[in-house]
Amino acid sequence: MNINNLFPTPVAFFSLGRELKKTELDFIKNQDYYANEGNTTSNDRKILKNKELTELRDFIEDSMNEYFKAIHAPKFDVSLYLTQSWANYTEKGQHHHKHAHSNSVVSGVFYPQANREFDKIYFYKDGYERINVPAKEFNPYNSESWWFEVGAGDLILFPSHLIHMVQTKEDDNTRISIAFNTFLKGYIGSDENLTGLNLREE
Repeated sequence: MNINNLFPTPVAFFSLGRELKKTELDFIKNQDYYANEGNTTSNDRKILKNKELTELRDFIEDSMNEYFKAIHAPKFDVSLYLTQSWANYTEKGQHHHKHAHSNSVVSGVFYPQANREFDKIYFYKDGYERINVPAKEFNPYNSESWWFEVGAGDLILFPSHLIHMVQTKEDDNTRISIAFNTFLKGYIGSDENLTGLNLREE
């Protein structure tokens, strides 16, 4: 049998390849924050714009545009730019509710602090399953959810419509993530097809 993965959902992993500098991690840890649904979130909604995180922002921007070019292979001059970015802090007994990201093309999560032994991100298939066939063994075709281990320095990118969450944390370490959204800048569509549109960065 030859199975073709038709119209797959691209979830990509990148690695920073180094430990965060103390100045970077301290800056992220010392943010003002508020109580979110299940955990806490930084008040700064553009945290990656701060000069203390310049190197990290460069890594994320390079990675998200590598992802965009590999997946979309754009014909014209179009790329992604960061719109919002924020830090999440998840302690023992906390979780991050199931959600997707509106008004964004590609979303991502970078992990300044996480323990691969305990920390995971869960993704969920969207839509109603009209026929339910219980599976003996789960795989990416028959599963309604799938998880990946995450550790410090990991960056994960995915289409913004993909539903995801963090289950209740049971270990004692603090999981810190920086989540972000993106949008398009440049020319999309086609004048000939009456769909041409020039997008500018906000």
